[in-house]
Amino acid sequence: MPSHAAAERAALVGAMRAAGPDALTLCEGWTVRDLAGHVAARERRPDSGPGIMLPAFAGWTDHVRRGYTRRPFGELLDMIASGPPITSPFALPGADAALNLAEFFVHCEDVRRAAPEWEPRRLPAERSAALWRIVSARGRYFYRGCPVGLELAVPNGPHRVVRTGEPHVVLTGEAPELLLHAFGRGDHARVDVSGPAAAVERFRTVHPHV
Repeated sequence: MPSHAAAERAALVGAMRAAGPDALTLCEGWTVRDLAGHVAARERRPDSGPGIMLPAFAGWTDHVRRGYTRRPFGELLDMIASGPPITSPFALPGADAALNLAEFFVHCEDVRRAAPEWEPRRLPAERSAALWRIVSARGRYFYRGCPVGLELAVPNGPHRVVRTGEPHVVLTGEAPELLLHAFGRGDHARVDVSGPAAAVERFRTVHPHV
């Protein structure tokens, strides 16, 4: 049985094929081709990885990505679909499943939700649970700049306090939607925030798209 990351890899490639190389994505300024170049470079060129997080290396990262975008679009998608080469850190046992689920899910939605009249996908319960584990475990990091206490909650499901403090707000949504919000896609995530009015307002100064 394929891992959740493998299933999301296939969903991402399928969404990219359906949209076409010139379609826009939720990644500002990037087309589907640009996003595909990023995904391929991330897996196949570890030397380009530091620039994703460190501005000093961003120029090199972008140079490598643009090199991939010049490949034929179908070839680029086939590279993503085939998975990381044996020389990639992502080919280490368990690395793909551990490190790519959130990446591929978010980027699949970057493609899907840039189109009009999108609707959330109906994911298997086990995959939604895996996404919840990611957002709840990393929530303190994702919301490190949050000015109030914060609790994440799934309707009729689990909840987790990711920032202590009073006043606090509750961000409610299905696990995939919470993960998208945590990754900065609040404009296209179906979540609600509740709590004291002043606390909600402070939360929205940092996370306005709720």
